[in-house]
Amino acid sequence: MNQTPAIRLAGLRKSFGSLTAVDGVDLTIRPGEVVALLGPNGAGKSTTIDLALGLARPSAGTAELFGAEPIRAIREGRVGAMLQGGALLPTLTVAECVALVAAAHRHPLSVAEALERARCTEIAKQRVAKLSGGQMQRARFAVAVVSDPDLLFLDEPTAAMDVEARRTFWQSMREFTEEGRTVVFATHYLDEADTYADRIVMLARGRVVADGTPAEVKAVVSGRRIRASADFAWSPAMEAALAALPGVRSVEHRAGQLALVSDDSDATLRALLAAHDDIHDIEVTAHTMDEAFLALTEAHETEGATR
Repeated sequence: MNQTPAIRLAGLRKSFGSLTAVDGVDLTIRPGEVVALLGPNGAGKSTTIDLALGLARPSAGTAELFGAEPIRAIREGRVGAMLQGGALLPTLTVAECVALVAAAHRHPLSVAEALERARCTEIAKQRVAKLSGGQMQRARFAVAVVSDPDLLFLDEPTAAMDVEARRTFWQSMREFTEEGRTVVFATHYLDEADTYADRIVMLARGRVVADGTPAEVKAVVSGRRIRASADFAWSPAMEAALAALPGVRSVEHRAGQLALVSDDSDATLRALLAAHDDIHDIEVTAHTMDEAFLALTEAHETEGATR
C-alpha cells in the first residue's frame, strides 16, 4: 500500500551568499519513523529543519510535509517543533505558554496532558524567566506537543539538560513515538541517536553522507576492537609483533591496557592468545557511533578540501 511520506525533501539547497549551508539534500521519511540528524557544527542540520518547516525559502529544490507545502500541515496542527531559537514569553507561566499555543489549534491536547507528556507538571506555575536551561527545554517540548502533532521536529532537544533530565526527556519521547508518530531530531549526543533513532541521517558540508539504521551507519567503520589487560613488557618489537597478527589494523597500549583494531577479530584473538596466554579481561566490541561519525565526516571533509 502506498503511503504518503511524512517528509519529502528533493534537491534541497540553501545558500547564504557564498556559503552553501544545504547542498542538494534528497530525503524521504515515512510516517512512524524516528530519525536522527547527525553532523558536526555547520553541517546543515538546523537549516535543513528550517527548510522542511517552511521557515526558510530554499535556493533550489522542494520540501513537502504529508504531500503538501509545509504551511498546510502546520496550519492543520499536524506538525510540532522544538527549535533552538524558539522563545517563550518570559512573563508567562509554563502552563500559560502552553495554553496560549493550544488556543491556536483546532484539536489540541489539554494543557494538563501536554504538561504531563513533557514532565512539566511540577513547573507549570513557574514563570518562564525563572526556568533553568533544562526546565526551559521541557517547557518548549510541552509547547511543541500540545497541538497533538503527527510529526515532531526537535533541534538539539536535550541541550542544557543534565544526565537525569535527558533520561526523563527520552522516556516521555518513547511514549510519544509508541503511538506511531514521526519524529526528526538533530543532536550532538551520538549516544542518543544510537539508542533512540530507528534511522540516522548524517550530514557533512550540507550533504547526506550516510543514511541507515544505527547498526548500518556504524558498520561503515570496518572491523572490531579487542581490549585486554596485558602484563608483558612493552617495546617497539612487541608493538611490531602485535601489528603483524592476522587482521590487525592498529595497536595501542597504555597503562597495561592493550587495544587492537582488527578486520578479523576471531583470527586476531586466536593468534593473540596463542602468543600471549597471560592476557586477561578480554573484551571484543563493535565500533561506536562516535567512530563512525568521525570516519564519515572526516572522509567528507577531506573530499571537500580536494575539490
